[in-house]
Amino acid sequence: MPAAIRPFHPSDLPALYRICLLTGEAGRDATALYHDPDLLGHVYAGPYPIADPGLTFVVVDELGPAGYILATADTQRFEQWLERAWWPTLRARYPLSEDPHDGTEDHVLVGRIHEWTAADESLADRFPAHMHIDLLPRAQGQGLGRRLVETLSAALRERGVPGLHLGVDSRNEGAIAFYSRVGFTEAQRHGWGRTLTLDLT
Repeated sequence: MPAAIRPFHPSDLPALYRICLLTGEAGRDATALYHDPDLLGHVYAGPYPIADPGLTFVVVDELGPAGYILATADTQRFEQWLERAWWPTLRARYPLSEDPHDGTEDHVLVGRIHEWTAADESLADRFPAHMHIDLLPRAQGQGLGRRLVETLSAALRERGVPGLHLGVDSRNEGAIAFYSRVGFTEAQRHGWGRTLTLDLT
C-alpha cells in the first residue's frame, strides 16, 4: 500500500519512540549512543501527543509507522505542563549521572530532563508553536515530509496559531535544506545548531 498520513493513535507511541531513536543522531540511527533506548523518546516524542492532542500525525506504510510530525501549539504552556506532569516521574526514574566515558549520551539527556532549557521567549508571540519531524529512510524522498508539514500547518491555523519554530542540528544538512524548501527561515544560530521559523499567517 502507498504510504498514508493519519492522526496519531495511542497504539503508535512505541513506534514513535523507535523512530525517534533511529533518526536521533542528526537524522541518523542513534541506537549506539544510548543504553536506554527510550530516553530520546521521553524527551522529544512522548510528551507531545499527550500534552497537546490533535497535533501529531503519523506516516504509515505496509510495514507500519515510518515517520511522524508532532507539535505543541503553545511552547510556553507546554513547558509548564512538562514541569507539572511529565518531568517529575522521569526525574525520579533517572537520577543525574556522570559521563561514563564509554561513548554513550544517556547522561546528557538525563541532565536535560532535570534542568530543561526553556525556549527563547522572543519567539512566543509570532512563533508560539514548535514541532519535531522524523522519517525513516524508507519514507524519505516521496514528498511525505512536505505533506506532514502542510498537515500540521493546517491544524495549527485552525487553532489560530500564527507561526511555529524548531531547532535543527547544524550537522543535519539534509534537514536544513528540506526546511528551507517548505518555507522555514533561519531565525537564530547556536553552538548546537539553528532555530528556524515558519509564518502561518
